[in-house]
Amino acid sequence: MRTDVGHTLQLGVVYSQTWPRLQELNLMFPENRVIRLTLLLKMWMPPLAVLSVCVQLQYFGSSYLWSALACGLFMLALPLQGYFWLGVRSQSQLPPAVSHWYQDIRAQMQQAGVQVPQAATGKPCYADLANVLQSALRQLDKAFFHHWF
Repeated sequence: MRTDVGHTLQLGVVYSQTWPRLQELNLMFPENRVIRLTLLLKMWMPPLAVLSVCVQLQYFGSSYLWSALACGLFMLALPLQGYFWLGVRSQSQLPPAVSHWYQDIRAQMQQAGVQVPQAATGKPCYADLANVLQSALRQLDKAFFHHWF
């Protein structure tokens, strides 16, 4: 498994696109909140960082250039921190209770005749859970979900 930052950020972006955005999952998993906040930061932080640097240079002059740039870079890094957290989370193993729930969902989907994606490793991780939930959303009706939540 690669552990470099770029690969982890890429995993976070893929995980944020794969994770289903169901309100019922908000109580059990923080992913929806982190994804929503990361997308909001991705949209608003670049203009706010530029505004922050410009305002600091306007009021304090060029002697504060390095601190203004550091503040701007910190603001630009906030969405990356969200994607990094999501990337690390996507490769984390599921806790025993969630792993049992994952196996139960997979078994019920297989009984319904749905093609279920297989876990990449022996022990499922959050990315595997996201893939199974996304597959269930695409291929099953809403009534199938009510007894899970």
